Parts: sequence; C-alpha cells; structure tokens
Amino acid sequence: MTVLILTCEEDVTADMVVVHLDAMGVPVVRLDPADLTEGVALSGEYVHGAFRGHLSAGGRLVGISGLRSIWVRRPGTPAVRAAQPSDWLTEESAQALYGMLRGSDARWMNHPDAAGRARHKPWQLRLAQRCGLPVPATIVTTFPQAAREFAERYPDLVVKPVSGAHPQDPPRAVPTSRVEPDTDFAAVAFGPTLLQRRVAKRADIRLTVVGETMLAARKVTGADDEVDVRFAASDASWHPTDVAPRVAAAVLDYLKRAELAYGAFDFAEDGDGTWWFLECNQSGQFGFVEVETGQPIARSIAEWLALPGPEQRASANGANTTVS
Repeated sequence: MTVLILTCEEDVTADMVVVHLDAMGVPVVRLDPADLTEGVALSGEYVHGAFRGHLSAGGRLVGISGLRSIWVRRPGTPAVRAAQPSDWLTEESAQALYGMLRGSDARWMNHPDAAGRARHKPWQLRLAQRCGLPVPATIVTTFPQAAREFAERYPDLVVKPVSGAHPQDPPRAVPTSRVEPDTDFAAVAFGPTLLQRRVAKRADIRLTVVGETMLAARKVTGADDEVDVRFAASDASWHPTDVAPRVAAAVLDYLKRAELAYGAFDFAEDGDGTWWFLECNQSGQFGFVEVETGQPIARSIAEWLALPGPEQRASANGANTTVS
C-alpha cells in the first residue's frame, strides 16, 4: 500500500521523510494539488454501492483505496498552476480531491478538518488550558479600553498576530514584539489584537510529537535575545532535552482532543523551569531541529506513515471486508 504526500515541489523537509520511506521499501506518491489539472489528474466512481478512485502524478497511478496514509505537509492551493486558473476551478478541484480522499480509509497526518480547526490560536490557548498546560495571561480584543486595562495588570507585554503569517505573496512572517510602556492602544479598534504577558524565559523549547513519540529540543536564550526565537541572532544551538511526565501527559491529551497525529509545540521556559505554552503548529517545520540535534524526527514520521493500511489491518484481524 502507498503513502500519499501532499506538498509543494521544493520541500526539503518532505524529502527527508521520503528518503526513509524509500529505504523501508514503502511506495510513495507525492503530488502538489496546485498542479491539478496540469500534471496531476484524478477520477472517482461511485457505482453499485462501491467507490473506485484514482490519482495520477509524475507518471504514477495509484488507487485511493490503496493508500495506507496521507501526509498533508505543505500543499499548494488546488489548480493555481492550471492553464486557465480561477477561483471557481480552485474550489472545484479542492472539493474533488479532498472529498475523494476523505472517503478513503487511510490514516491522516493531519486530517484537513482537524488541521483547519487547530490553526486557530485562540482555540489552541483554550485547549491548552483545558489540558493543564500553563498559558501566559492573554487577551484578544478590539476594545482599546480592554487592552489598556490588561496592560495595567500586566505591564510587560508582547503583541503577536492572531492568525500567523501575513497573507502577502510570498507570505511574510510577523514577529512577536514587545509592547512599549507608553502605548495608547487606540489602533486596537481597527483589528483583533493579541496581547500576552511576556515570559521572562531562559530557554525556548520546541517539542515535536509524532503519534506518541516525543522529541524535545531546547535553546538557551540570553537577556538581549529577541522575544521571537525565529528572529533571534543568538549563537546558541538546539540540543535534545527531556520532557517532564506531567507535560508529556498534557501534550498527548492536547493531541488526542485536537485529533492530530503530528504537532510542533513551542514553549517558553522560565527561570523556575516551567514550560509556558505558546502555540502548537499542526504542520510545523522540523528540519532545522533535526539537523542541529540529530533527533530522528523524519524517521519517526516515516515510520508512522508506513504503519499498516486499511487492507493490511483488516487482513491482520482476520477480516475480508475491504471495498475497492
């Protein structure tokens, strides 16, 4: 059975996983939905109570019922590279492709519905609280007065985007920044603003979770480092670190409730060693961590994707009920 990887063409991180899948002898089909209808084709029949679907990419043809797992890595917008692209064609292509794939018995990393929900940062913060993860005091508001009152209670604040990257082309990362003490917050009225108590951190933590496998990395921060680790000019490197049992249990609870098979968690470690939850990226990068730490993240993903598919699971259970 085949592993389907949905990602863009120039994705070195996906390449790292494909190397391991090839070494394991697991068939792989990789395609970018952006290439529908130029280079990628699909077909699905719903006849006599059965479904037969196929995908074609790069000269490879694979049956949708023959997929063991689907890795939604960094797929492009469906059909944007078609000969005559349009919003209509994109919507039609997305409905066709993801609608067919949703009907398969393959395992997802991660399912599009779960991944879409998990992108919402306010939802993440509330779920983290419910799972027992420490969350810095946070407000998301369009009320200037509410922002002012929050700043009075927590004078040392950072501001960050609610949604993540700015939707320009190409997307531009918007850094987390400190809020100046004399900010009047009048501009809050023009758009939702996320303010959060700054954690006086001694280290950044990146915890990559694949299934139930946890690979944590720690990077020491200095007093003059940027608030946002992505923009810090520090010479410090990432190093493997242990995960406290309490944190591990809370993180697994988070992923179970979120219905995610993969999550890249960012924490800020304070002077007492507490890991403060910042966010969980359901499709976060991991290549830079693996390169610096040597942690087998790509291999762990490949092993998860290579687990038995639906037909193999049915056969192992003594059943013979698969529908082609």
